[in-house]
Amino acid sequence: MIEATDIRIGNLLWYYDYHMVETVFRVEGIHEGCVFNTGLPRSKLPLDKINPLDLEVQFLFQFGFLAGDPDYGEDPNVYTYKYNRTDSIYIRDEGDKFQPLAAHDGGFVPYGRPVVHLHQLQNLFYDLTRDDVFIQ
Repeated sequence: MIEATDIRIGNLLWYYDYHMVETVFRVEGIHEGCVFNTGLPRSKLPLDKINPLDLEVQFLFQFGFLAGDPDYGEDPNVYTYKYNRTDSIYIRDEGDKFQPLAAHDGGFVPYGRPVVHLHQLQNLFYDLTRDDVFIQ
C-alpha cells in the first residue's frame, strides 16, 4: 500500500478497473486516505486500491532523458535530463532499480536511495528543482 505522504498531485499511479485491467491515472488530489481523479470510479479511490508504476527506461525517454552515447565515451546505462541551461539530472539503470547520480570530478557518484517507482522519480525531480516537468 502507498502512504499518502509518498505521493503528490501529478504522480502517475495505477489501479485495477472493473475488468481487472491495470489502468494508469494521474493524481489530482489527496484527502483523508483517498486519491482523486475525475476519471476514476466515483472520482476517488482509497489508497489501498492504488499501486505504484514500476520505473522503466521507456518513462525516462518519454520525459526527455537521453541515454549516454558510447561513441563519446559515455555509459549507455546513464540517462541525462538537462532541465536548464547549466544543470542536469543523471540516473543510472541498474537493472532492477535506478540510481540517482551527481556529477563529480569528471565522473558520477551515486547519491540517495535507488528509485524503483515512477512516482519516486517525479517526487525526486520536484524536490531537486521545484519544477513539475514530469507531469506531462
